[in-house]
Amino acid sequence: MRIVIAGCGRIGSVLAVRLAHENHDVHVIDRDPAGRRRLPPGFTGPFHVGNGFSRGTLEQAGVRHSDALVAVTSGDNSNLVIARTAKETFRVPIVLARVHDPRHVSLYDGLGIPAVCDVTWSVHRIHQLLLHRDLTPDVRFGDGETLLVRSALPPYLTGRHITEFEVEGEIRVVEVTRGGRSLLPRHGTVAAPDDIVTFAVAATSLRRLRGFLDKELGT
Repeated sequence: MRIVIAGCGRIGSVLAVRLAHENHDVHVIDRDPAGRRRLPPGFTGPFHVGNGFSRGTLEQAGVRHSDALVAVTSGDNSNLVIARTAKETFRVPIVLARVHDPRHVSLYDGLGIPAVCDVTWSVHRIHQLLLHRDLTPDVRFGDGETLLVRSALPPYLTGRHITEFEVEGEIRVVEVTRGGRSLLPRHGTVAAPDDIVTFAVAATSLRRLRGFLDKELGT
């Protein structure tokens, strides 16, 4: 992918390095020329000095031909303008933005721009680590309201139908790894010894899922 990152602070620089390491074509924008120092010497992606909300700077960074843009500057207003410009003017397929103030998330939602809120994300993450250490989410959606969680099934659940582990609107089994091979469960799939199950679960239902794995269902 060709990805434009507006903002070369702690998040932007780490993200740029990771994406470049995965062989993506990464262009970084920052208004401070010293921002380049946050990138390691081996980073070969272009670094553009300028404001990310400047159309000229965005075009210089190749936004017209990019697959994605991520706005991670230090200001919510700047990120909103950058994200809107990328989405509405340049029609970038994927636009993501960082939000510092949770009250601003609704602005992005109204524009159809996925936003990651530092405060909300951190609260969810700390809560999960405190109360659900054995169920560490692999993937989070939105601001962490929905999670993908993988867990080995305890032996006493062997022989139970996979659908028995589901709760409407809260917990759904989406994948089972059995003997090193992945399968999508059918309605009649039965849990086997050493199964590793991937659950889609509401963040508010992690405690309930842990209860399912700690004791017999329905008790």
